[in-house]
Amino acid sequence: MGNPNRAKAEKGLMRWIDDRFPATQMWEDHLSKYYAPKNFNFWYFFGSLALLVLVNQIITGIWLTMSYNPSAEGAFASMEYIMRDVEYGWLLRYMHTTGASAFFVVIYLHMLRGMMYGSYQKPRELIWIFGMCLYLALMAEAFMGYMLPWGQMSYWGAQVIISLFAAIPLIGPDLAQWVRGDYLISGITLNRFFALHVVALPIVILGLVVLHIIALHEVGSNNPDGVEIKDNLDENGVPKDGIPFHPYYTVKDLVGVAVFLFVFAIVVFYFPEMGGFFIEHPNFIPADPLTTPDHIAPVWYFTPFYAILRAITFSLFGLEAEFLGVVFMGAAIAILFVLPWLDRSPVRSIRYKGWMSKLALILFCISFVVLGVLGALPSTPIRTVVAQICTAIYFLYFILMPFYTRIEKCKTPPERVTG
Repeated sequence: MGNPNRAKAEKGLMRWIDDRFPATQMWEDHLSKYYAPKNFNFWYFFGSLALLVLVNQIITGIWLTMSYNPSAEGAFASMEYIMRDVEYGWLLRYMHTTGASAFFVVIYLHMLRGMMYGSYQKPRELIWIFGMCLYLALMAEAFMGYMLPWGQMSYWGAQVIISLFAAIPLIGPDLAQWVRGDYLISGITLNRFFALHVVALPIVILGLVVLHIIALHEVGSNNPDGVEIKDNLDENGVPKDGIPFHPYYTVKDLVGVAVFLFVFAIVVFYFPEMGGFFIEHPNFIPADPLTTPDHIAPVWYFTPFYAILRAITFSLFGLEAEFLGVVFMGAAIAILFVLPWLDRSPVRSIRYKGWMSKLALILFCISFVVLGVLGALPSTPIRTVVAQICTAIYFLYFILMPFYTRIEKCKTPPERVTG
C-alpha cells in the first residue's frame, strides 16, 4: 500500500500548482482526455518521431555550439577539434548530422501520410498551413546549418544557392549581396548564418510546432478512413470511436521510438556519412574559394527541388532560364500551401478515392524520388529530359487535382471508423 501522507502531499502540491498554472487541465486536454481515433496505423508514428528528432537536434546542437567557432578562420578547425579532442564530440556531431537527415525522412513521410488520408481537408486547412510553414523553416534551418562546417561543399553549395537570388530581375544582385552580407561569401556570411541557425530559426520552429499541435487538438486528429469521430458521441459526449491518447498512443508511440532509435543508432555508429549523402566527402576539406569541387550538389533532402531548378533550360516570355528555374523551384514548394483548396474530392482518404487520385499520387511520389536522385547526380542531356518529365508530373499532380478529384467515382466511406 502507498503512503497516504505522501499521496495527500502530492495532491496538495498539484492543487497548489493548478491554482497558479493549468497543469492538470493541459495534461487532460492534450493527453489523458484528448480522444484520438482508435484506428491509427503505421503512418501515424511520424508526428511523434518528428518531435523526438527535434529534441535530439536541439540538445546536440547546444553541445556542439559550446566548442564551435563561428568564424572563417576557425570554423573548420573547431569542427576537427570537436571530432578529435572533445570527449564524445564525434558522437554529438554524428547524432546532429544524422538527425538532420532523419528529420527530413520523418517529415516527408509525415507529409505523405497527410496527402494519403486527406488530413489537409476541411476543417484541418490551418494544420496543414502551419505544417508547411514548419517545413519551410526546417529547410532554412538545414541550409544555414549546412554551411557551418565551412568545408568545400558547405562553401560552394552556399555559393550556388545564394547566387540564385541574383537571377531575380532588378533587385537580384542587391538581394544576393544582402543575404551574404558581403560581396562574396565570407566570415560575415558564416556568422549571420550561425546566428540564424542557433537562435532565430529554432525559436520560429518551436513556435510553429506549438501552433501546429494546438490547431490539431482543436479540431481533432484525422484517421485512415477520413471519418470524423466527433460525429458519433456517446451519452457522455465521448467519441465512440475514440480512445484517450494517453496511455494508448503514448505506449504505441514508444514502440515506434524504440525501432527508430535502433535504426538511428546503426546509422550513427556504422554509416554516419551514408556514403557521402549525409556528409559529402568534399566537406572534410577546408573551404577554398579558389578551388571548385568537381560536382556541386545540395544535401539529399534538397535535391528534388535542385533537380527542378536545373530542369528549366529554356527561356519564356523574355525571362531567362536561370530566373525561370528559380521561379519553378519556389513554385514547387509554394503550391503545397494551396493543396487544401485544390482537392475537390467528396471523401478524404485515399482508401475511398477513385483510381485517378491513386494513380496521380503514385506518379507524384515516383517523380519526387526520381527528381531527388537526379538532383544528386551531375547533369547530362538525358538526365535533364527525365528531370523535365518528372517536373511536369510533379506540377500536373496539383494543377489537374481540381478536375480529377471532382469527376472520379469514389467509394462511400463508412459512418464509423474501421480497423
